[in-house]
Amino acid sequence: MHTTMLKPATRSAVQVTRDVISLFKLRIGMLIMITALVGMAITPGPAPSWAETLVLALSVLLASASAGAFNQYVEYESDRLMKRTSRRAFATGALPHHPAWLALMAALLAAAVAAAWLVLNGAAALHVFLGAFFYGVVYTLWLKRRTTMNIVIGGLAGSFAVLAGAAAVDPDLGPLPWLLALVLFLWTPPHFWSLAIANRADYAQAGVPMLPVVVGPKRAARTVLLCTTLLFIASLTPLAYGAGPVYGLGALAGGVHFVYKSWQLARRPEDRAAAMGSFFASLVQLSVLLVAACLDAALR
Repeated sequence: MHTTMLKPATRSAVQVTRDVISLFKLRIGMLIMITALVGMAITPGPAPSWAETLVLALSVLLASASAGAFNQYVEYESDRLMKRTSRRAFATGALPHHPAWLALMAALLAAAVAAAWLVLNGAAALHVFLGAFFYGVVYTLWLKRRTTMNIVIGGLAGSFAVLAGAAAVDPDLGPLPWLLALVLFLWTPPHFWSLAIANRADYAQAGVPMLPVVVGPKRAARTVLLCTTLLFIASLTPLAYGAGPVYGLGALAGGVHFVYKSWQLARRPEDRAAAMGSFFASLVQLSVLLVAACLDAALR
């Protein structure tokens, strides 16, 4: 026990820094931050200043970081049971599982919401808060261990980031940001369930009722294909509300690729490579869509 308690202190500064960065899930946070900036870019209205853009980006990033760290704080015991998460800092003891972390997480979220409120507006601040709340509380505490719908509702976290960016320009949200928020909402389940199919043994061991654990990989893969198809259709609807041809090309290319990979998964639901192929296709689809949305807005 004495050795375990000293472990964090004997690690190098570089290792501790890596652990802290991993704790706050900054890679996911960067993606969520980008969706907020895209929400800002596609919303008609006066161009935001550099200060407003920076505050939006940092507010969403800090709020996401606080929620990601809270998720690892709560889940540290079950993280030890899953190969994919067993090396997380709280799970290994690389960082002490101490209540002081909760104070830091709360402070980060409070700072993020306050900055958005003071520099942007109340609507943007509310959506920044709701994104973190839905991931940290609704998903992690209420739904993750209770229902296969956990990631469906938890996926609203990304949708709120889009709405935060749009509200920073115009609190009276128009159809385009709502439609992009819908796309983010529909994107999360097939993205996460593809990964869950590949790692279903881990989730079963940890007692987490992810869809592939409860209904089996075959039915889960068919559900992924259905959700991906609905996502593809939804991603094209902004064309009817002012999105231009650049956006349309991005939505078409990324959507067709994701649908094809999810169709391959539905044909081979037991194949881990097919599941990971669908998972990576979801990342490609979202990346292409977001880049296309920004370019399209810049050209209008």
